[in-house]
Amino acid sequence: MTSEIGEFLRAKRERVAPEERGLPAGGGRRVPGLRREEVALLAGISPDYYVRLEQGRARAASDQVLDAISRVLSLDDVERDHLRVLARPAAPLRAPRPSATPGARPGVRALLDAMPQVPAFVLGPAMDVLAVNLLGDALIALPDGPRNMARHVFLDPTSSAYYPEWEKVARETAAHLRRMAALLPDAPEIASLIGELTIGSDEFVRAWARQEVVVKTHGHKLVDHPEIGRLSLDYETLALPDEPALMLVTYTAADEKTADALRTLGSWAASGAAAGAVDRSSRTLGADRASAAER
Repeated sequence: MTSEIGEFLRAKRERVAPEERGLPAGGGRRVPGLRREEVALLAGISPDYYVRLEQGRARAASDQVLDAISRVLSLDDVERDHLRVLARPAAPLRAPRPSATPGARPGVRALLDAMPQVPAFVLGPAMDVLAVNLLGDALIALPDGPRNMARHVFLDPTSSAYYPEWEKVARETAAHLRRMAALLPDAPEIASLIGELTIGSDEFVRAWARQEVVVKTHGHKLVDHPEIGRLSLDYETLALPDEPALMLVTYTAADEKTADALRTLGSWAASGAAAGAVDRSSRTLGADRASAAER
């Protein structure tokens, strides 16, 4: 029997060398890392209980047990929290409420427009771009139509040129999707996306198999923009208070060269919008294309 928690724990067992825990490295081991019974011994629980936990049959695991396993496997804070979610699948996040107008609510779109010098956009739980301001749209440079950051990374052949550190971005993207899949196990758009990426990208399959999880709160990213060249960017992500499954993402320049390039890109984007060449101000999926057609 396999389970999501079993695959996660098995991957984490394999990265811990027995000698790191004072155990002999030999003993006819067929796979790397710790055995199930060794994890149980070190965590102070019965081997039978640990087996049932890996098989997804132990639904009442206490914090003490999960913390003990986390210590044995050297899980970081994010991985420990992910283990708790998998051990007690009760989806702490609430899926976005259905809306007659797809995308972020009007107040959030107005907020994006109020930050014309800051590239900003809203991501849904499956990494769909739900809303984006003018400069953010120019920066992420995705094609028209339903836009999704994960599809761009793994299915768009131009993404490896756009992201100089593509492998890092790919691993973080897969790790973010894994966390969202655990927090929202009944979200069909996440399951559908994972299936699509699994079929369409060997790189995604390899990244997904690493069983990594990440909380994308802030960080640094390099971008090779097709129009303005290499950019060094710092990003911050903020959860919306009443929509915790959505993320507001903002970018700022990490150096003066990037700041100058963003000002140039913003000027070009504003000039194009003023001339009617594009309609990119806080566009949302579907709704803004309809309004553009009416004009």
